Amino acid sequence: MNGSLTTLVHEGIVLLTSTGGPLIAALLVAGLAVGIFQATTQINDPAIGFLPRLGVAVGGAWLMGGWVLERFASYFASALQRMSQL
Repeated sequence: MNGSLTTLVHEGIVLLTSTGGPLIAALLVAGLAVGIFQATTQINDPAIGFLPRLGVAVGGAWLMGGWVLERFASYFASALQRMSQL
């Protein structure tokens, strides 16, 4: 019993990292690009730092949303099926 719960938790963590990783990487790249732009132009307006990152977050969620939802739905269906057998 304990082994199967540990397997479910492990698969859930792997799912979270595999689905959230690309979005976080895109946000890190956008933040680095904005930081370099602000450092070179010496423009320190908070909106210039926030709006591109917001755009990347919204765009990434829009582009990857269906794929992430499909992965989570299949994981939850599989997890519920395996939990009912415990």
